[in-house]
Amino acid sequence: MKIKFLERRRWIATATLTAALAATGFFAVTAATIGRLPGENPPATVKTVSRSEAAASRGYASVVKHVLPAVVNISSSKVVKTGMSSMRGPQGMDPFFRQFFGDDFRNFAVPRERREKALGSGVIVSPEGYILTNNHVVEGATEVTITLHDKREFKARVVGTDPKTDVAVLKIDGANFPVLTLGDSSKVEAGDIVLAVGNPFGVGQTVTQGIVSATGRGGLGIEQVEDFIQTDAPINPGNSGGALVDDEGHLIGINTAIMGSSGGSQGIGFAVPINMARHDMDQILKHGNVERAYLGILPQDVTPAMAKAFHVSETKGALVGEVTANSPASRANLKNGDIILEVNGQTIEDANQLRLKIGMMEPNTKVNLKVLRDGKTQNVAVQLGDFPSKEERAAIGKEHTESALQGVTVENLTPDTAQELRLPATTKGVVVSEVSPASRAADAGLRSGDVIQEVNHQPVKTVKDFSQAVGASTKDAPVLLLVDREGSTMFLAV
Repeated sequence: MKIKFLERRRWIATATLTAALAATGFFAVTAATIGRLPGENPPATVKTVSRSEAAASRGYASVVKHVLPAVVNISSSKVVKTGMSSMRGPQGMDPFFRQFFGDDFRNFAVPRERREKALGSGVIVSPEGYILTNNHVVEGATEVTITLHDKREFKARVVGTDPKTDVAVLKIDGANFPVLTLGDSSKVEAGDIVLAVGNPFGVGQTVTQGIVSATGRGGLGIEQVEDFIQTDAPINPGNSGGALVDDEGHLIGINTAIMGSSGGSQGIGFAVPINMARHDMDQILKHGNVERAYLGILPQDVTPAMAKAFHVSETKGALVGEVTANSPASRANLKNGDIILEVNGQTIEDANQLRLKIGMMEPNTKVNLKVLRDGKTQNVAVQLGDFPSKEERAAIGKEHTESALQGVTVENLTPDTAQELRLPATTKGVVVSEVSPASRAADAGLRSGDVIQEVNHQPVKTVKDFSQAVGASTKDAPVLLLVDREGSTMFLAV
């Protein structure tokens, strides 16, 4: 399955004749006409209901009338450098152009730049003209045009963006714009009725209806920070940045992405929760960008295999897989193998929840962590820092002795896992459950499903063995792995 952003393609759909006739009442049949002969009076027990009363009892027309004026269409454009200047024909001419210019055309100039356009949606959230949308709708744009429900057009400026959550804030000049009331996405539950509003495929404002399929979706690889609301309300390319509202018209999310291979809705769509988008907007308006707190660990989920290896009964919490040197975590004496159970008294279910909890805090915030270490719980006070830049993170990685295998997650190899991987029951080692595509291990060819049997010629049978062997690696030296892949062994140097 593929994750697709929503504004990539355009498509025009026409209504069927049957739908058109139904809309005009062509097929309308009232209860009073069923089961009686011509000339007979309707039975006294039959109550006729007007169309307007029936529509009011089953539809969302009043909600939609309130929502539509605050949802806008966004058209953005940017100049892209092609790095090409000319193609000399006929030898160098693309066959596509040769059919127009012929083999005698000797010098076909190709522009060094071209302009790309994108369509998306947005939501007005203040009467002064502030608009929430997706970062990928306006990323790199040199010109952004906003079209309101009443067809008025405005040039917008990008106030700020947060690529990590795919949120952007725009501003148009004016006053008294229609707005949507922001809801509380923390109260959204699976099964709630929702409406998705946007400009799919550029056909114009469209409303679709569905339910919340799930909340707290993360680990999808769409964004760096994920806490999506999942919905089956049909959303399509062009819905990016549009509104996800509840059945009372409160804004609960910003539509962001769909999952599928067809390019259109397959009933799995994702929206950024409005609480997260509002946090980003407040930060952007206050600082010009989003400032996130930094703990300085590589958290992992506590899988059943890891729970067994660390002798814990539950799979809750976030396992500290790595502590970054000179980070808030290292200064607070957090250690590899600690399991963070709570942050300021709030339970942590998994690694993604810990990332979200810390990421929504301000730098320099003091937090109290409840940590499980060697079978005993203890409290650890930490003063969070500023999230480092890419350059700073790269420098940190170079200094860290475990940086060679940073981004690699391993689990104990159980008999069930060995059978699933079609390996002999006697196979020993740890199985790679995840490899970050951006890691050095991925560049070296390590894959999910590989079984690591040795680290620098030291046999490893458990996650603990693996951690100790990696920790003992020489700084800045390659780590040599003996890997079993589908029954064949090989060495990989990371």
